[in-house]
Amino acid sequence: MDFTKLAEFLFPDVTLTPEKLEELYPKRDLPEGAIVSRMAPSPTGFVHLGNLVQGLTSERLSHQSGGVLFLRVEDTDSKREVAGAVETLITSLKHYNIIFDEGATIDGDSGAYGPYRQRVRKDIYHVYAKKLVAEGKAYPCFCTEEELAAIHAEQEAEKVNFGYYGKWAKYRDASFETIEANIEAGMPWVLRFRSEGSIEHKIKFTDLIKGNLELTENDIDHVLLKSDGIPTYHFAHAVDDHLMRTTHVVRGDEWLPSLPFHLQLFAALGWKPPKYLHIGTLMKMDGESKRKLSKRKDPELALTFYQEIGYPVEAVYEYLLTILNSNFEDWRRANPFASTDEFKFSYKKMNPAGSLFDTDKLRDVSKDVLSKMTADKVYALAVEWAEQYDRDFYEKLTACPDYAKQILAIGRGGKKPRKDFAVFSELKPYMAFFYDDWFKIEAEMPAFDKAEILGVLRDYAALYDESDDQTAWFDKVRALAERHGFCPDTKTYKANPDAYKGHVGDVSMMLRVAVTGRQNSPDLYEVMRILGKEKVLQRLSNAEETL
Repeated sequence: MDFTKLAEFLFPDVTLTPEKLEELYPKRDLPEGAIVSRMAPSPTGFVHLGNLVQGLTSERLSHQSGGVLFLRVEDTDSKREVAGAVETLITSLKHYNIIFDEGATIDGDSGAYGPYRQRVRKDIYHVYAKKLVAEGKAYPCFCTEEELAAIHAEQEAEKVNFGYYGKWAKYRDASFETIEANIEAGMPWVLRFRSEGSIEHKIKFTDLIKGNLELTENDIDHVLLKSDGIPTYHFAHAVDDHLMRTTHVVRGDEWLPSLPFHLQLFAALGWKPPKYLHIGTLMKMDGESKRKLSKRKDPELALTFYQEIGYPVEAVYEYLLTILNSNFEDWRRANPFASTDEFKFSYKKMNPAGSLFDTDKLRDVSKDVLSKMTADKVYALAVEWAEQYDRDFYEKLTACPDYAKQILAIGRGGKKPRKDFAVFSELKPYMAFFYDDWFKIEAEMPAFDKAEILGVLRDYAALYDESDDQTAWFDKVRALAERHGFCPDTKTYKANPDAYKGHVGDVSMMLRVAVTGRQNSPDLYEVMRILGKEKVLQRLSNAEETL
Protein backbone atom coordinates (compact mmCIF):
# COMPACT_ATOMS: atom_id res chain seq x y z
CA MET A 1 0.00 0.00 0.00
CA ASP A 2 1.26 3.45 -0.93
CA PHE A 3 0.20 5.26 2.25
CA THR A 4 1.28 8.68 0.97
CA LYS A 5 -1.00 8.22 -2.02
CA LEU A 6 -3.83 7.15 0.28
CA ALA A 7 -3.31 10.21 2.49
CA GLU A 8 -3.48 12.53 -0.52
CA PHE A 9 -6.61 10.77 -1.77
CA LEU A 10 -8.42 10.98 1.60
CA PHE A 11 -7.36 14.54 2.41
CA PRO A 12 -6.80 16.33 -0.92
CA ASP A 13 -7.62 19.75 0.51
CA VAL A 14 -5.20 19.56 3.44
CA THR A 15 -2.19 21.68 2.54
CA LEU A 16 -1.20 22.83 6.02
CA THR A 17 1.66 20.78 7.50
CA PRO A 18 2.50 19.62 11.01
CA GLU A 19 5.68 21.69 10.81
CA LYS A 20 3.69 24.83 10.11
CA LEU A 21 1.38 24.13 13.04
CA GLU A 22 4.41 23.78 15.31
CA GLU A 23 5.37 27.31 14.25
CA LEU A 24 1.85 28.64 14.79
CA TYR A 25 1.71 27.09 18.28
CA PRO A 26 5.21 27.54 19.69
CA LYS A 27 6.37 26.42 23.08
CA ARG A 28 5.20 28.78 25.79
CA ASP A 29 7.67 31.22 27.30
CA LEU A 30 7.17 30.35 30.97
CA PRO A 31 9.43 29.93 34.00
CA GLU A 32 10.92 26.50 34.60
CA GLY A 33 8.47 24.32 36.48
CA ALA A 34 5.44 26.33 35.41
CA ILE A 35 2.40 24.12 34.87
CA VAL A 36 0.05 24.57 31.92
CA SER A 37 -3.26 22.87 32.61
CA ARG A 38 -6.78 23.07 31.33
CA MET A 39 -10.38 22.36 31.89
CA ALA A 40 -11.92 20.67 28.89
CA PRO A 41 -15.58 19.95 29.59
CA SER A 42 -18.27 18.89 27.17
CA PRO A 43 -21.14 21.40 26.87
CA THR A 44 -23.86 19.13 28.21
CA GLY A 45 -25.53 21.76 30.40
CA PHE A 46 -24.88 19.95 33.69
CA VAL A 47 -22.09 21.52 35.71
CA HIS A 48 -21.26 19.25 38.61
CA LEU A 49 -19.05 19.10 41.65
CA GLY A 50 -16.51 17.01 39.77
CA ASN A 51 -16.02 19.90 37.33
CA LEU A 52 -15.24 22.18 40.26
CA VAL A 53 -12.88 19.65 41.86
CA GLN A 54 -10.95 19.28 38.62
CA GLY A 55 -11.04 23.03 38.02
CA LEU A 56 -9.77 23.85 41.51
CA THR A 57 -6.97 21.30 41.23
CA SER A 58 -5.88 22.58 37.81
CA GLU A 59 -6.18 26.21 38.91
CA ARG A 60 -4.08 25.77 42.05
CA LEU A 61 -1.36 23.77 40.29
CA SER A 62 -1.17 26.23 37.39
CA HIS A 63 -1.29 29.52 39.22
CA GLN A 64 0.87 28.50 42.19
CA SER A 65 3.60 27.46 39.75
CA GLY A 66 3.43 30.64 37.70
CA GLY A 67 1.80 28.78 34.83
CA VAL A 68 -1.36 29.01 32.74
CA LEU A 69 -4.90 27.69 33.09
CA PHE A 70 -7.08 27.64 29.99
CA LEU A 71 -10.60 26.55 29.11
CA ARG A 72 -11.16 24.36 26.08
CA VAL A 73 -14.66 23.30 25.07
CA GLU A 74 -14.77 19.73 23.84
CA ASP A 75 -17.86 19.93 21.66
CA THR A 76 -17.11 17.12 19.21
CA ASP A 77 -20.24 15.21 20.28
CA SER A 78 -23.04 17.36 18.87
CA LYS A 79 -25.71 14.92 20.07
CA ARG A 80 -24.93 15.72 23.71
CA GLU A 81 -24.51 19.46 23.29
CA VAL A 82 -27.05 21.70 25.03
CA ALA A 83 -27.72 25.27 23.91
CA GLY A 84 -26.24 27.81 26.34
CA ALA A 85 -24.20 25.14 28.14
CA VAL A 86 -20.87 26.89 27.53
CA GLU A 87 -22.17 30.11 29.05
CA THR A 88 -23.56 28.18 32.04
CA LEU A 89 -20.24 26.45 32.56
CA ILE A 90 -18.16 29.63 32.37
CA THR A 91 -20.52 31.52 34.67
CA SER A 92 -20.62 28.71 37.24
CA LEU A 93 -16.86 28.29 37.39
CA LYS A 94 -16.31 32.03 37.60
CA HIS A 95 -18.74 32.11 40.53
CA TYR A 96 -16.38 29.73 42.32
CA ASN A 97 -13.26 31.77 41.48
CA ILE A 98 -11.96 29.43 38.80
CA ILE A 99 -10.52 32.13 36.58
CA PHE A 100 -8.95 31.20 33.26
CA ASP A 101 -5.95 32.96 31.77
CA GLU A 102 -7.09 32.14 28.26
CA GLY A 103 -9.56 30.01 26.36
CA ALA A 104 -13.23 29.98 25.50
CA THR A 105 -15.28 32.89 26.86
CA ILE A 106 -18.92 33.85 26.63
CA ASP A 107 -18.04 36.36 23.92
CA GLY A 108 -15.71 34.11 21.94
CA ASP A 109 -12.07 33.11 22.45
CA SER A 110 -9.21 34.84 24.22
CA GLY A 111 -5.63 33.70 23.83
CA ALA A 112 -2.89 32.87 21.34
CA TYR A 113 -3.42 29.09 21.30
CA GLY A 114 -7.00 28.97 20.02
CA PRO A 115 -9.49 28.33 18.68
CA TYR A 116 -10.55 26.84 22.00
CA ARG A 117 -13.69 25.10 20.72
CA GLN A 118 -12.90 21.79 19.11
CA ARG A 119 -15.50 21.88 16.34
CA VAL A 120 -13.81 25.02 15.03
CA ARG A 121 -10.45 23.22 14.94
CA LYS A 122 -11.53 20.61 12.38
CA ASP A 123 -8.87 21.62 9.82
CA ILE A 124 -6.11 21.23 12.41
CA TYR A 125 -7.11 17.65 13.22
CA HIS A 126 -7.16 16.78 9.52
CA VAL A 127 -3.50 17.78 9.22
CA TYR A 128 -2.54 15.13 11.77
CA ALA A 129 -5.05 12.63 10.43
CA LYS A 130 -3.36 12.93 7.05
CA LYS A 131 0.04 12.50 8.70
CA LEU A 132 -1.06 9.28 10.43
CA VAL A 133 -2.50 7.87 7.21
CA ALA A 134 0.70 8.73 5.32
CA GLU A 135 2.70 6.85 7.95
CA GLY A 136 0.43 3.79 7.83
CA LYS A 137 -0.92 4.45 11.32
CA ALA A 138 -4.54 5.13 10.37
CA TYR A 139 -6.98 3.92 7.71
CA PRO A 140 -10.56 4.46 6.50
CA CYS A 141 -13.30 2.08 7.67
CA PHE A 142 -16.62 1.69 5.87
CA CYS A 143 -18.43 -0.57 8.37
CA THR A 144 -22.11 0.18 8.76
CA GLU A 145 -23.94 0.22 12.07
CA GLU A 146 -25.41 -3.16 11.16
CA GLU A 147 -22.00 -4.63 10.49
CA LEU A 148 -20.62 -3.31 13.78
CA ALA A 149 -23.64 -4.75 15.61
CA ALA A 150 -22.99 -8.12 13.97
CA ILE A 151 -19.33 -7.99 15.08
CA HIS A 152 -20.47 -7.22 18.62
CA ALA A 153 -22.84 -10.20 18.56
CA GLU A 154 -20.10 -12.53 17.32
CA GLN A 155 -17.74 -11.35 20.06
CA GLU A 156 -20.43 -11.84 22.64
CA ALA A 157 -21.03 -15.39 21.42
CA GLU A 158 -17.30 -16.15 21.50
CA LYS A 159 -16.96 -14.48 24.92
CA VAL A 160 -14.08 -12.27 23.86
CA ASN A 161 -13.43 -8.55 24.32
CA PHE A 162 -15.64 -6.21 22.37
CA GLY A 163 -14.18 -3.84 19.81
CA TYR A 164 -12.81 -3.40 16.31
CA TYR A 165 -9.57 -5.39 16.23
CA GLY A 166 -7.89 -8.47 14.86
CA LYS A 167 -10.05 -10.59 12.56
CA TRP A 168 -12.98 -8.20 13.12
CA ALA A 169 -11.08 -5.23 11.71
CA LYS A 170 -12.60 -5.75 8.26
CA TYR A 171 -11.06 -2.73 6.52
CA ARG A 172 -7.68 -2.66 8.29
CA ASP A 173 -5.87 -4.04 5.27
CA ALA A 174 -8.22 -2.97 2.49
CA SER A 175 -6.52 -2.21 -0.80
CA PHE A 176 -6.30 1.25 -2.27
CA GLU A 177 -8.60 0.17 -5.08
CA THR A 178 -11.28 -0.95 -2.62
CA ILE A 179 -11.02 2.26 -0.66
CA GLU A 180 -11.14 4.36 -3.82
CA ALA A 181 -14.17 2.51 -5.18
CA ASN A 182 -16.07 2.79 -1.89
CA ILE A 183 -15.47 6.51 -1.57
CA GLU A 184 -16.36 7.19 -5.20
CA ALA A 185 -19.56 5.19 -4.61
CA GLY A 186 -20.41 7.63 -1.82
CA MET A 187 -19.98 5.21 1.07
CA PRO A 188 -19.52 7.04 4.40
CA TRP A 189 -16.33 6.28 6.29
CA VAL A 190 -14.56 6.91 9.55
CA LEU A 191 -10.83 7.08 10.13
CA ARG A 192 -9.47 4.46 12.52
CA PHE A 193 -6.18 4.22 14.36
CA ARG A 194 -4.09 1.21 13.39
CA SER A 195 -3.15 -0.22 16.77
CA GLU A 196 -0.05 -2.36 17.07
CA GLY A 197 -0.86 -3.22 20.69
CA SER A 198 -1.78 -6.54 22.28
CA ILE A 199 -3.78 -7.39 25.38
CA GLU A 200 -1.01 -9.85 26.16
CA HIS A 201 1.23 -6.90 26.98
CA LYS A 202 1.22 -4.49 29.91
CA ILE A 203 2.40 -0.91 30.02
CA LYS A 204 3.86 0.74 33.09
CA PHE A 205 2.83 4.29 33.80
CA THR A 206 3.17 6.75 36.67
CA ASP A 207 0.11 8.82 37.41
CA LEU A 208 0.85 11.78 39.68
CA ILE A 209 -2.08 10.91 41.97
CA LYS A 210 -2.53 7.16 41.52
CA GLY A 211 1.18 6.40 41.54
CA ASN A 212 2.75 3.54 39.57
CA LEU A 213 0.23 1.73 37.40
CA GLU A 214 0.35 -1.35 35.19
CA LEU A 215 -2.27 -1.24 32.45
CA THR A 216 -3.25 -3.57 29.62
CA GLU A 217 -2.02 -2.37 26.26
CA ASN A 218 -4.64 -1.15 23.78
CA ASP A 219 -5.33 -3.39 20.80
CA ILE A 220 -8.49 -1.67 19.52
CA ASP A 221 -8.49 0.28 16.26
CA HIS A 222 -10.39 3.20 17.75
CA VAL A 223 -12.10 5.84 15.61
CA LEU A 224 -10.10 9.05 15.17
CA LEU A 225 -12.42 10.95 12.80
CA LYS A 226 -16.16 10.39 12.57
CA SER A 227 -17.97 10.25 9.23
CA ASP A 228 -18.58 14.01 9.32
CA GLY A 229 -14.85 14.67 9.70
CA ILE A 230 -15.17 15.73 13.33
CA PRO A 231 -12.66 14.01 15.63
CA THR A 232 -13.44 11.84 18.61
CA TYR A 233 -12.44 13.09 22.05
CA HIS A 234 -9.44 10.75 22.07
CA PHE A 235 -7.84 12.16 18.94
CA ALA A 236 -8.80 15.78 19.53
CA HIS A 237 -7.49 15.91 23.08
CA ALA A 238 -4.09 14.56 22.04
CA VAL A 239 -3.70 17.10 19.23
CA ASP A 240 -4.98 19.99 21.35
CA ASP A 241 -2.94 19.20 24.44
CA HIS A 242 0.21 19.05 22.34
CA LEU A 243 -0.39 22.25 20.39
CA MET A 244 -1.66 24.16 23.41
CA ARG A 245 1.45 22.99 25.26
CA THR A 246 -0.43 21.36 28.12
CA THR A 247 1.98 19.96 30.71
CA HIS A 248 -0.52 18.44 33.18
CA VAL A 249 -3.94 16.92 32.50
CA VAL A 250 -6.29 16.72 35.48
CA ARG A 251 -9.33 14.52 34.92
CA GLY A 252 -11.54 11.94 36.61
CA ASP A 253 -10.30 8.38 36.98
CA GLU A 254 -13.10 7.14 34.74
CA TRP A 255 -10.63 8.00 31.94
CA LEU A 256 -7.99 5.53 33.16
CA PRO A 257 -9.20 2.71 30.84
CA SER A 258 -8.58 5.04 27.87
CA LEU A 259 -5.09 5.97 28.98
CA PRO A 260 -3.25 3.17 27.08
CA PHE A 261 -4.86 4.35 23.83
CA HIS A 262 -4.05 7.98 24.58
CA LEU A 263 -0.41 7.13 25.23
CA GLN A 264 -0.34 5.17 21.94
CA LEU A 265 -1.68 8.23 20.12
CA PHE A 266 0.99 10.53 21.52
CA ALA A 267 3.66 8.02 20.58
CA ALA A 268 2.26 7.59 17.06
CA LEU A 269 2.24 11.35 16.58
CA GLY A 270 5.80 11.62 17.86
CA TRP A 271 4.97 13.70 20.90
CA LYS A 272 5.79 13.53 24.58
CA PRO A 273 2.53 13.06 26.50
CA PRO A 274 1.58 15.44 29.30
CA LYS A 275 1.67 14.29 32.89
CA TYR A 276 -1.68 12.87 33.97
CA LEU A 277 -3.48 13.29 37.28
CA HIS A 278 -6.54 11.07 37.57
CA ILE A 279 -8.75 12.22 40.45
CA GLY A 280 -10.59 9.56 42.43
CA THR A 281 -14.37 9.44 42.51
CA LEU A 282 -16.36 11.65 44.86
CA MET A 283 -18.34 9.37 47.15
CA LYS A 284 -20.86 9.64 49.97
CA MET A 285 -22.05 7.37 52.74
CA ASP A 286 -25.26 5.49 51.99
CA GLY A 287 -26.11 3.67 55.16
CA GLU A 288 -23.03 1.68 56.13
CA SER A 289 -21.45 1.70 52.68
CA LYS A 290 -19.91 4.21 50.30
CA ARG A 291 -21.18 4.92 46.82
CA LYS A 292 -20.42 7.30 43.99
CA LEU A 293 -22.30 10.60 43.96
CA SER A 294 -25.14 10.26 41.49
CA LYS A 295 -26.75 12.88 39.26
CA ARG A 296 -30.08 11.10 39.69
CA LYS A 297 -29.96 10.53 43.45
CA ASP A 298 -27.89 13.37 44.86
CA PRO A 299 -28.87 17.02 44.31
CA GLU A 300 -25.59 18.06 45.93
CA LEU A 301 -23.71 16.84 42.86
CA ALA A 302 -24.94 19.84 40.83
CA LEU A 303 -23.11 23.13 41.38
CA THR A 304 -26.44 24.97 41.17
CA PHE A 305 -27.42 23.26 44.43
CA TYR A 306 -24.84 25.25 46.39
CA GLN A 307 -25.85 28.54 44.81
CA GLU A 308 -29.57 27.97 45.34
CA ILE A 309 -29.23 26.94 48.98
CA GLY A 310 -26.82 29.78 49.61
CA TYR A 311 -23.39 28.42 50.46
CA PRO A 312 -20.79 31.19 50.22
CA VAL A 313 -18.16 30.54 47.58
CA GLU A 314 -15.40 30.69 50.18
CA ALA A 315 -17.01 27.85 52.16
CA VAL A 316 -17.37 25.50 49.19
CA TYR A 317 -13.84 26.28 48.07
CA GLU A 318 -12.43 25.75 51.57
CA TYR A 319 -14.31 22.51 52.08
CA LEU A 320 -13.04 21.10 48.80
CA LEU A 321 -9.49 21.90 49.89
CA THR A 322 -10.09 19.84 53.04
CA ILE A 323 -11.02 16.78 51.00
CA LEU A 324 -8.43 17.29 48.28
CA ASN A 325 -5.34 17.93 50.42
CA SER A 326 -4.92 15.90 53.58
CA ASN A 327 -2.84 18.60 55.29
CA PHE A 328 -5.21 21.52 54.68
CA GLU A 329 -7.05 21.27 58.01
CA ASP A 330 -3.79 21.31 59.95
CA TRP A 331 -2.73 24.37 57.97
CA ARG A 332 -6.07 26.07 58.63
CA ARG A 333 -5.80 25.47 62.39
CA ALA A 334 -2.36 27.07 62.34
CA ASN A 335 -3.58 29.92 60.10
CA PRO A 336 -7.22 30.53 61.09
CA PHE A 337 -7.58 33.87 59.31
CA ALA A 338 -5.22 33.41 56.35
CA SER A 339 -6.45 33.44 52.75
CA THR A 340 -6.65 30.03 51.09
CA ASP A 341 -4.36 31.50 48.41
CA GLU A 342 -1.54 31.20 50.94
CA PHE A 343 -2.00 27.44 51.24
CA LYS A 344 0.47 25.45 49.14
CA PHE A 345 -1.71 22.99 47.26
CA SER A 346 -0.02 19.71 46.34
CA TYR A 347 -1.17 16.78 44.21
CA LYS A 348 1.01 14.61 46.45
CA LYS A 349 -1.51 15.16 49.26
CA MET A 350 -4.49 13.94 47.20
CA ASN A 351 -6.12 10.62 48.04
CA PRO A 352 -5.65 8.15 45.16
CA ALA A 353 -8.86 6.34 46.13
CA GLY A 354 -11.04 9.44 45.95
CA SER A 355 -12.76 11.56 48.57
CA LEU A 356 -15.77 11.14 50.80
CA PHE A 357 -18.19 14.04 50.43
CA ASP A 358 -19.78 14.92 53.77
CA THR A 359 -22.54 17.53 53.76
CA ASP A 360 -22.41 17.86 57.57
CA LYS A 361 -18.72 18.68 57.37
CA LEU A 362 -19.41 21.21 54.61
CA ARG A 363 -21.99 22.90 56.86
CA ASP A 364 -19.48 23.08 59.71
CA VAL A 365 -16.89 24.62 57.41
CA SER A 366 -19.45 27.08 56.08
CA LYS A 367 -20.50 28.16 59.58
CA ASP A 368 -16.87 28.76 60.44
CA VAL A 369 -16.22 30.72 57.24
CA LEU A 370 -19.32 32.90 57.72
CA SER A 371 -18.50 33.55 61.39
CA LYS A 372 -15.16 35.10 60.39
CA MET A 373 -16.70 37.51 57.88
CA THR A 374 -17.59 41.06 58.78
CA ALA A 375 -21.24 41.99 59.06
CA ASP A 376 -20.86 44.16 55.97
CA LYS A 377 -19.57 41.24 53.91
CA VAL A 378 -22.25 38.83 55.11
CA TYR A 379 -24.85 41.48 54.33
CA ALA A 380 -23.51 42.03 50.81
CA LEU A 381 -23.42 38.31 50.05
CA ALA A 382 -26.88 37.78 51.56
CA VAL A 383 -28.35 40.57 49.45
CA GLU A 384 -26.73 39.13 46.32
CA TRP A 385 -28.17 35.70 47.10
CA ALA A 386 -31.64 36.95 48.11
CA GLU A 387 -32.00 39.09 45.01
CA GLN A 388 -31.97 35.92 42.94
CA TYR A 389 -33.56 33.35 45.23
CA ASP A 390 -35.81 35.14 47.78
CA ARG A 391 -37.19 38.48 46.67
CA ASP A 392 -39.24 38.98 49.86
CA PHE A 393 -36.10 38.65 51.97
CA TYR A 394 -34.22 40.88 49.54
CA GLU A 395 -36.77 43.66 50.00
CA LYS A 396 -36.42 43.42 53.78
CA LEU A 397 -32.63 43.48 53.71
CA THR A 398 -32.38 46.43 51.36
CA ALA A 399 -35.19 48.48 52.93
CA CYS A 400 -32.94 49.31 55.91
CA PRO A 401 -29.36 48.10 55.41
CA ASP A 402 -28.05 49.51 58.70
CA TYR A 403 -30.71 47.64 60.68
CA ALA A 404 -29.89 44.36 58.91
CA LYS A 405 -26.16 44.87 59.46
CA GLN A 406 -26.71 45.45 63.18
CA ILE A 407 -28.49 42.11 63.37
CA LEU A 408 -25.71 40.36 61.49
CA ALA A 409 -23.08 41.99 63.71
CA ILE A 410 -24.33 40.24 66.85
CA GLY A 411 -21.65 37.96 68.22
CA ARG A 412 -19.09 38.71 65.52
CA GLY A 413 -15.42 39.19 66.31
CA GLY A 414 -13.51 37.79 69.24
CA LYS A 415 -12.04 34.33 69.69
CA LYS A 416 -15.40 32.54 69.66
CA PRO A 417 -17.75 34.20 67.17
CA ARG A 418 -21.31 32.93 66.90
CA LYS A 419 -22.04 30.26 64.30
CA ASP A 420 -25.80 30.52 63.90
CA PHE A 421 -26.20 29.70 60.21
CA ALA A 422 -24.38 27.81 57.49
CA VAL A 423 -26.14 29.04 54.34
CA PHE A 424 -27.96 32.19 53.27
CA SER A 425 -31.27 30.36 52.98
CA GLU A 426 -31.12 30.00 56.79
CA LEU A 427 -30.70 33.73 57.34
CA LYS A 428 -34.34 34.64 56.84
CA PRO A 429 -35.64 32.35 59.61
CA TYR A 430 -32.68 33.37 61.78
CA MET A 431 -33.47 37.08 61.41
CA ALA A 432 -37.26 36.84 61.12
CA PHE A 433 -38.15 37.83 64.69
CA PHE A 434 -36.48 41.21 64.18
CA TYR A 435 -39.23 42.14 61.71
CA ASP A 436 -42.75 42.65 63.07
CA ASP A 437 -44.59 41.11 60.14
CA TRP A 438 -42.52 37.92 60.46
CA PHE A 439 -42.47 37.81 64.26
CA LYS A 440 -44.45 35.13 66.08
CA ILE A 441 -44.25 33.28 69.39
CA GLU A 442 -42.85 29.89 68.40
CA ALA A 443 -41.66 28.61 71.78
CA GLU A 444 -43.42 27.88 75.04
CA MET A 445 -42.74 29.87 78.17
CA PRO A 446 -40.88 28.13 81.00
CA ALA A 447 -43.19 25.93 83.08
CA PHE A 448 -44.20 28.42 85.77
CA ASP A 449 -47.52 29.78 86.94
CA LYS A 450 -49.10 32.24 84.50
CA ALA A 451 -49.40 34.90 87.20
CA GLU A 452 -45.70 34.48 87.98
CA ILE A 453 -44.71 35.01 84.35
CA LEU A 454 -47.03 38.01 84.01
CA GLY A 455 -45.46 39.55 87.11
CA VAL A 456 -41.96 39.15 85.72
CA LEU A 457 -42.86 40.64 82.32
CA ARG A 458 -44.71 43.64 83.80
CA ASP A 459 -42.03 44.32 86.39
CA TYR A 460 -39.31 44.18 83.75
CA ALA A 461 -41.20 46.51 81.40
CA ALA A 462 -41.22 49.12 84.16
CA LEU A 463 -37.46 48.97 84.77
CA TYR A 464 -36.10 48.47 81.22
CA ASP A 465 -33.72 51.26 80.19
CA GLU A 466 -32.19 51.02 76.73
CA SER A 467 -29.29 53.23 77.78
CA ASP A 468 -27.98 50.56 80.20
CA ASP A 469 -24.74 48.85 79.24
CA GLN A 470 -24.66 45.06 79.26
CA THR A 471 -23.48 44.82 82.87
CA ALA A 472 -26.19 47.14 84.17
CA TRP A 473 -28.76 45.35 82.03
CA PHE A 474 -27.94 41.94 83.46
CA ASP A 475 -27.74 43.28 87.01
CA LYS A 476 -31.36 44.42 86.61
CA VAL A 477 -32.37 40.96 85.37
CA ARG A 478 -30.67 39.38 88.39
CA ALA A 479 -32.38 41.79 90.76
CA LEU A 480 -35.70 41.13 89.04
CA ALA A 481 -35.21 37.39 89.47
CA GLU A 482 -34.43 37.77 93.16
CA ARG A 483 -37.49 39.95 93.80
CA HIS A 484 -39.69 37.23 92.32
CA GLY A 485 -38.16 34.43 94.35
CA PHE A 486 -35.70 33.15 91.74
CA CYS A 487 -32.04 32.58 92.57
CA PRO A 488 -29.90 35.33 90.97
CA ASP A 489 -26.96 32.91 90.61
CA THR A 490 -27.14 29.50 88.94
CA LYS A 491 -24.28 28.08 90.98
CA THR A 492 -26.04 28.92 94.24
CA TYR A 493 -29.28 27.50 92.83
CA LYS A 494 -27.66 24.16 92.01
CA ALA A 495 -26.41 23.93 95.58
CA ASN A 496 -29.90 24.43 97.05
CA PRO A 497 -32.63 24.29 94.36
CA ASP A 498 -35.50 23.73 96.81
CA ALA A 499 -34.95 27.18 98.30
CA TYR A 500 -36.04 28.97 95.12
CA LYS A 501 -38.78 28.94 92.48
CA GLY A 502 -36.08 28.71 89.83
CA HIS A 503 -33.00 30.64 88.80
CA VAL A 504 -32.07 33.74 86.84
CA GLY A 505 -31.90 31.71 83.62
CA ASP A 506 -35.62 30.95 83.92
CA VAL A 507 -36.39 34.66 84.19
CA SER A 508 -34.14 35.41 81.21
CA MET A 509 -35.99 32.74 79.25
CA MET A 510 -39.35 34.35 80.01
CA LEU A 511 -38.03 37.62 78.61
CA ARG A 512 -36.40 35.88 75.63
CA VAL A 513 -39.59 34.10 74.58
CA ALA A 514 -41.64 37.27 74.97
CA VAL A 515 -39.23 39.42 72.95
CA THR A 516 -37.97 36.93 70.31
CA GLY A 517 -40.66 34.25 70.32
CA ARG A 518 -37.90 31.63 70.74
CA GLN A 519 -35.97 29.84 73.42
CA ASN A 520 -32.81 30.06 71.34
CA SER A 521 -31.70 33.41 69.99
CA PRO A 522 -28.60 35.60 69.87
CA ASP A 523 -27.53 37.64 72.89
CA LEU A 524 -30.73 39.06 74.41
CA TYR A 525 -29.15 42.35 75.43
CA GLU A 526 -28.02 42.98 71.84
CA VAL A 527 -31.39 41.89 70.48
CA MET A 528 -33.23 44.38 72.71
CA ARG A 529 -30.80 47.14 71.86
CA ILE A 530 -31.38 46.63 68.12
CA LEU A 531 -35.15 46.31 68.43
CA GLY A 532 -35.37 49.51 70.46
CA LYS A 533 -37.34 50.26 73.62
CA GLU A 534 -40.68 50.86 71.94
CA LYS A 535 -40.66 47.48 70.20
CA VAL A 536 -39.38 45.66 73.29
CA LEU A 537 -42.17 47.06 75.45
CA GLN A 538 -44.75 46.31 72.79
CA ARG A 539 -43.67 42.68 72.63
CA LEU A 540 -43.68 42.34 76.40
CA SER A 541 -47.24 43.66 76.41
CA ASN A 542 -48.33 41.41 73.55
CA ALA A 543 -46.85 38.40 75.31
CA GLU A 544 -49.09 39.07 78.30
CA GLU A 545 -52.11 38.77 76.04
CA THR A 546 -51.05 35.40 74.66
CA LEU A 547 -50.44 33.75 78.03
